[in-house]
This record gives sequence, structure tokens and C-alpha cells, in this order.
Amino acid sequence: MSKTAIVTGASRGLGLELARALAARDWALAIDARRPGPLEAARAELESATPVIAVAGDVRDSAHLTQLVDEAGRLGPISAVINNASLLGPSPQPPLGTYPLSALREVYEANVFAPLRLMQIALPRLEQGARIINVTSDAGVESYEGWGGYGSSKAALEQLTNVFAAEHPELRVYWVDPGDMRTQMQREAFPGEDISDRPPPSDSVPGFLTLLEADLPSGRYRASDLPATQEVRS
Repeated sequence: MSKTAIVTGASRGLGLELARALAARDWALAIDARRPGPLEAARAELESATPVIAVAGDVRDSAHLTQLVDEAGRLGPISAVINNASLLGPSPQPPLGTYPLSALREVYEANVFAPLRLMQIALPRLEQGARIINVTSDAGVESYEGWGGYGSSKAALEQLTNVFAAEHPELRVYWVDPGDMRTQMQREAFPGEDISDRPPPSDSVPGFLTLLEADLPSGRYRASDLPATQEVRS
């Protein structure tokens, strides 16, 4: 029987690479993204390998998250929730001394409140031992100049996930740093700079698959530190 995963922000970057890897391993998928066009292109690609439902919308919208969980439930018991969607904030990123609080609030809505809300909505629908993966960043633990808005939101997400894991020992709950990646967000974070030296997001995927397929304890992991697992099919 196929497992079912929810993957947010799955129209590009790490989210799309994770969805591709899960589709190749026979996971059914419920995916989302804000822009309908790229999301539909991702759905069309993925459906050749697995059942997939795409729901366009903003993760900051509770009604959208409820619909996403409902659609995932149509595919089967939910085995994994991957909170990948994220918001960088203003680009170039301002220092905290001049950071617009209205913009910071939007970053927190996307990076902190939305993941928790999706976890809350999905919780009654999760099968025993289901995985929750929240994508974080080293900016959540290091004090990089100019990263105070995004970094503090990821720090909040990390502690939120840490406590959620303690409250739900029946689940496997992970907060995962994928490392530097050559993505659109990286281009926005470093406008005008050459980011071609960053590895592609596909390089981070094996670590995530290990967390989904092995039985590691809940906790914080760096994707690059995790050994790749052999392909496991349901």
C-alpha cells in the first residue's frame, strides 16, 4: 500500500526535488504552492509516477491548509507532512534595526504559524508513527548579519518543533537543515551575486529520505550528515 505525504512549496527547489524522489518511491502526494502555473506543471510531471493532488494557495491561509489535508486524506492515511514552504522576506534583507515589522509579521506567518497550523490540522489524520519534517536553516542557530528576520523565524520554528516532538512521542518529528542550495530563495537572498557554487537542492534529498524511511529519533538533523538509505518501495 502506498504511503501518502503532504509537501508544501513543491513547485520548485527543494520541495519539487523531494516530491520527485517520493514519487519515484511510490508515495502518493498532496502538494501545494502559491502560483497555480508552476504547481500544475509539477503535478503533470509527478502524476506519471504516482497519484498526486495539487492545491494552489498560500500556506498562511488556514482554509487552504484544511483543503490540503482533506485532499491528502483522499489518497490514504497520511504518513508524512513536510513543511517546506518558506518566505525570505525583503530582498535585500534589512538589518533588524530598520526591519519593517509588517514584513516581519508576514515572515513569521509563513515560517512559524503556517507550519504549526498544518501540523495541528493534520494531527488527527496522521497514521501511527507518521513523520513530520519542518525545513529549517543554519540561520536559525547562527547570528548572520542581515538574517535576523528570516533567521529568527527559523529559530522559532525549531523550538516549536522541538516541543511538538516532546508532546507527541508517538510520531517522528524532525527539524532539518538542508544546507546551502542553488535555489530561487538563495538568489533573492543574495541579489546580484553569483550563487552557482551552491549545490543543487537534489543533493539534500537523500538525507530527507533517510528520515522518512529509517526510524531515527525525533530531533534536529543536517541533511548532509545523514547516510542515504537504499530505495524502499511499499
